[in-house]
Amino acid sequence: MDSCERRLTPYEKYHYISRNLQEVLGEDKIKEVLAQRDLKIYWGTATTGKPHVAYFVPMSKIADFLRAGAEVTILFADLHAYLDNMKAPWELLELRTKYYEHCIKAMLESIGVPLEKLKFIKGTDYQLSKEYTLDVYRLTSVVTEHDAKKAGAEVVKQVEHPLLSGLLYPGLQALDEEYLKVDAQFGGVDQRKIFTFSEKYLPQLGYKKRAHLMNPMVPGLTGAKMSSSEDESKIDLLDSPANVKKKLKKAFCEPGNIENNGVLSFVKHVIFPLFEAGSEFVVPRKPENGGDIPFDSFVKLEEAFSKQEVHPGDLKAAVEGHINKLLAPIIKVFSNAELKKLSERAYPQLAKHKSGTAVSAVSDEVSPSRLDIRIGKIVDVSKHPDADALYVEKIDLGEEKPRTIVSGLVNFIPIEEMRDRMVVVLCNLKPAKMRGVESQGMVLCASVDDPKQVETLIPPEGAVPGEKVFVENFESGQADDVLNPKKKIWEKLQVDLKTSSECLAQWQGNNLLTKSGGKIKSKSMAGAPIK
Repeated sequence: MDSCERRLTPYEKYHYISRNLQEVLGEDKIKEVLAQRDLKIYWGTATTGKPHVAYFVPMSKIADFLRAGAEVTILFADLHAYLDNMKAPWELLELRTKYYEHCIKAMLESIGVPLEKLKFIKGTDYQLSKEYTLDVYRLTSVVTEHDAKKAGAEVVKQVEHPLLSGLLYPGLQALDEEYLKVDAQFGGVDQRKIFTFSEKYLPQLGYKKRAHLMNPMVPGLTGAKMSSSEDESKIDLLDSPANVKKKLKKAFCEPGNIENNGVLSFVKHVIFPLFEAGSEFVVPRKPENGGDIPFDSFVKLEEAFSKQEVHPGDLKAAVEGHINKLLAPIIKVFSNAELKKLSERAYPQLAKHKSGTAVSAVSDEVSPSRLDIRIGKIVDVSKHPDADALYVEKIDLGEEKPRTIVSGLVNFIPIEEMRDRMVVVLCNLKPAKMRGVESQGMVLCASVDDPKQVETLIPPEGAVPGEKVFVENFESGQADDVLNPKKKIWEKLQVDLKTSSECLAQWQGNNLLTKSGGKIKSKSMAGAPIK
């Protein structure tokens, strides 16, 4: 491999560096460097959720960079992970960084990348130094709040009351280019605004502008972005062949549809780039169906699939074999008892309450998955005996008997319209007395104060009492048995619950959904807080 790299011309090196990318900023700069020496590139990853099979997409590009003779630094952005709305608890960051390093090394070895050509570094190895800290302060003296927020719009979770840490995030990523002494940064096209932020502000500190290499956003198995928090959207690096088969079986792969097709995209961005010259991608078929079909290029495969000459089931079978081949050496590495223990400590499994209810082992992590939200049906309603503005409702939540819930809806919804109404209920608040009547939950409503308007949230058609409601991209967590009022979990989460411009109920822009995929909404209130 080394001898081949030395014979590559600058033109051939650029071909490997740029192929399958969606966009390159600074193409001339890269070619100018390649005319004199090999390129220095860095790729960073925030150590939050578990790496999954989609990480093979950047890994295959890193293999391309190495094929082109580039020096590659992989940055484990542990400090960035904490600053991004505290996605990872600080006490787990060190453990998760170690887990990431073992995973990524195993992935690169799985695709035949020599590790001696790579450098691994943690953000906290240099981001806490005096020099770096002073540069952060220098950067804050020239960056506007508007530019900082805009730069992180596609990467940092956008909330109504953003923390200052999220505004610092793009500046730190820009400074990384200088402190890692690279010519170019590699990332997804979702980071484009951070890259242009870097190009604008680094020169203002007297540092040179770098080039930027952007991968397209590859859809997950459901057709949307592959997410660490959406279990059915991703294949874990340690998934068994049986789990791979199960998840691929559910994957979105509509006949003839080449848009947002995660299975086809994986073939394009991972499998084909790893092939040696002369290799073919073989789609297995039974003899009675015409036998196996070999493809020597992705373009030919995509064309055949669009013409429905390749059946989705056959394509999935071919991909299944390649994924299992990629995962086998990683699973072998993690069969080590020490790494098994590391995995368990970095990503604690669910513990059991005395009641038998599963709860998060990291109880201080504020995630909407901690909310027990369900569809309910009001089976009886009456006026509160001691409060004119309150209803006392009996709500069927799929339990043995209806719950009693007190709601301040008298002035907004006539009593005859409350009976048999389908509602959305927060079920794990600590029961509280409201003018002498114990309320065992909260009916969620869209509400504005000036003038005062309130609408109960509307479940999707076909929803049934007791059906769980979850926040999109936060499906994998478990609800607390009872939310601890001292921790103010509900209060922290509620500030980011609101309706969208289309009246859809959302948390931080992620839809509230039922298991069937139905969306929760308000009848007419857009941009309204949900409480």
